[in-house]
Amino acid sequence: MKFYVIGISDAPRPYLPPEVIRIICNGRVFSGGKRHYGLIAPYLPEGAQWIEITAPLDAVFEQYHDEVIVFASGDPLFFGFANTIKRKMPDAEIVLYPTFNSLQILAHRLVMPYHDMRVVSLTGRPWPEFDRALIERTSKIGVLTDREHTPAAIARRMLEYGYNGYMMHVGEHLGNPNEERISTLTLKEAVERDFDYPNCLILVGNDPRPRYFGIPESEFALLDGREKMITKAPLRLLTLQTLDLPQKNVLWDIGFCTGSVSIEARLQFPHLHVEAFEIRPECEALMWENSRRFGTPGINYHIGDFLDADIENLPRPDAVFIGGHGGRLKEIIARVLTVLADGGCIVMNSVTSPMVHTDSHQLFNEACAEFGLTQEPATRIILNDNNPIEILKCRTKTTNYSH
Repeated sequence: MKFYVIGISDAPRPYLPPEVIRIICNGRVFSGGKRHYGLIAPYLPEGAQWIEITAPLDAVFEQYHDEVIVFASGDPLFFGFANTIKRKMPDAEIVLYPTFNSLQILAHRLVMPYHDMRVVSLTGRPWPEFDRALIERTSKIGVLTDREHTPAAIARRMLEYGYNGYMMHVGEHLGNPNEERISTLTLKEAVERDFDYPNCLILVGNDPRPRYFGIPESEFALLDGREKMITKAPLRLLTLQTLDLPQKNVLWDIGFCTGSVSIEARLQFPHLHVEAFEIRPECEALMWENSRRFGTPGINYHIGDFLDADIENLPRPDAVFIGGHGGRLKEIIARVLTVLADGGCIVMNSVTSPMVHTDSHQLFNEACAEFGLTQEPATRIILNDNNPIEILKCRTKTTNYSH
């Protein structure tokens, strides 16, 4: 199977090199999106077969045989269709004729160096990589958009989480001399504007807020103003270290209360996918407020009893923190083990206090023995005049559990 993959611009009569013209004249089967057909139809030979690229892609690839000439936007290796071919037909031969991608064109129009630009695609993709770029305080972000993730929607999300120190440069219909438009706006201005599609944008700026390493407890919106209800900053950081989060992908925070562990985890490890659970409905407002106060978009939170929560369709965790269990620790661990990835870990903090009648450490030990979990040595810590706290950790072996 052989593909000629030709990148074109949005110009009404895109420039095609002589070699590409020869390939088209000798071709029989062509493919691309509906917009590409509108641009390239005058170049196609008589009797040409056109296979439109549309979902589902498996049905499109079933129509490909022998040799196909594919038209794509810009550089087909830049979040483009050539990557799809390599993924679906790794043994296929690909001959590539790229042109500038849309973000390159926008940078050219702005006379903006782009070697230091971080690129994020939101074209048919969710927010996580964009959120990560914000949390990491990236100063120059190139964004590929779609009809849902518009410049206005992007600006709105940034303002919601306090990332207002950026200017937005938007390019519409780039490469089309009749419709091309370049705009430079504040985020507040972008929220109020409608932009023609296709478009892309470049964000330039920074976030003046400090990126904390251990958020002080007093900075959080608290449950009933009770500072003692929150995991203290030193313990919080030690807990994240125990969870081994640099090596993990999905964190579940069970009993999030103010959201301090989830928020600190997102700030320190913005690659993480975080799912947070809390039984008390009043904590929903705390998570909403605190995640925006500290600029941590992307935390998915669930209110209600964890034991009744619909967890089957959530990303499988490889790290779980249990911040509260209400005396039902064994039941919670048993349910976690139905989805925990092989080799995943569970961490919890156990307070030693004469006021606490249920020994969480003992319950943890019993659960580990019952479910065949491997325990690691506990870490004991005393902060100021508070009661001693033990950080407990266990991990699965390489066998899946089902209860």
